[in-house]
Amino acid sequence: MEQLLHYVWKHKMFPLETLKTTDDNIVEVVDPGLHNTNAGPDFFNAKVKINGTLWVGNIEIHDKASDWYTHNHHLDANYDNVILHVVERVDRDVLNHLGNKLQQLELHIPDYVSEHYKELLVIDRYPACYKIIPSLTKLMVHSWMAALQTERLEQKTEAIQKRVELRNGSWEAAYFVTMARNYGFGINGDAFEQWALNIPLNAVAHHRDNLFQIEALFLGQAGLLEPEAIPERYQQDALNEGMFSKLRNEYLYLAHKFNLKPINYKIWKFLRLRPQNFPHIRISQLANLYYQNKASLSELIECKDVKEAGELLRTSVTPYWETHYTFGASSTKNEKNLSPFSLNLLLINTVIPIFFAYGRHKSDDSLVDKAFEFLEQLKAENNHIVRMWKECGLTVDNAGDTQALIQLKKEYCDKKDCLRCRIGYEYLKRK
Repeated sequence: MEQLLHYVWKHKMFPLETLKTTDDNIVEVVDPGLHNTNAGPDFFNAKVKINGTLWVGNIEIHDKASDWYTHNHHLDANYDNVILHVVERVDRDVLNHLGNKLQQLELHIPDYVSEHYKELLVIDRYPACYKIIPSLTKLMVHSWMAALQTERLEQKTEAIQKRVELRNGSWEAAYFVTMARNYGFGINGDAFEQWALNIPLNAVAHHRDNLFQIEALFLGQAGLLEPEAIPERYQQDALNEGMFSKLRNEYLYLAHKFNLKPINYKIWKFLRLRPQNFPHIRISQLANLYYQNKASLSELIECKDVKEAGELLRTSVTPYWETHYTFGASSTKNEKNLSPFSLNLLLINTVIPIFFAYGRHKSDDSLVDKAFEFLEQLKAENNHIVRMWKECGLTVDNAGDTQALIQLKKEYCDKKDCLRCRIGYEYLKRK
């Protein structure tokens, strides 16, 4: 329970009794200090009065006093400035590296805190803190949601920065990879990212004015122009139609010209996938977007509002795919435009994180602010995570709220990290 003891100390959730050291000295905690999550003492620069004398220094916390020796702190000079050793059970005296005896406080976790913490860990209903959500103040919820929004964008920024590094510092290429990943809409996200990293944008740029060549290169690099990629029941029809052969021949020419190698077509997932999400359809939409010069970061940054960004990303398939979902499998004619639902997700998961990440990179506060403005302008997402929180009593007004709630579930609830959650704090402190 050491983690919970840290929490009790940090938030001063002490028992309603006078705190005393093992030497019977009265302890008053003025400032618990700054929680340290790295190597070294657990709390830095704490202020503690012991028998009326103010001590300023570090705090170390353990389940039992002998853990001091188990962790070899008695040999480490970094622990010489520990002014108080806080433990749940004192089973021995301890000395620091200088041989000085430490003051020790046996701190007991209040019963109500311990009971509530166990409830959060074992309760069946999800989320475990559902009981108190209706009683939370609007101010507390708003501030926590705002923090979660920023945290989620910072997380996505890390992923974008890694793509920038993989693309040799090119933010344009990293934007293309980020957008492509989100064209996978979850199920094929990893495959689309791998595909996009395998697209030589400098080579494609030489053929930007030829949509057929762009689509051939895009589909070919996806491995979808390999004969084995066509399901056996459609192979003959695909050959009879001629489009597959035309695209494949064009790709073979381009692959030879630019020394290209496709990814393995087997990475694409089709099981339980709606036809409009088939990689052939999404790749054709991306080819159209690129051909129309709409897949450019410089163009995106000029967008003043959500409507303008949405218009920029609006796209459809090339004529062949209006009557097909895969080679050889004909269907009713449909322009297969990007749906409003899909467009909303692309704005949330691509445009907004790019604004935030690029704004941070350029120290451009206007782009960072635009990211948050777009979140407020966009409609709230409707998925099982959002519905769950709404059932618990949380108000959801826009995409900013839903992104915050997704972050809350994935990074706190799923990991049972209630001690870092502000709602968890409200749950633990109630009596």
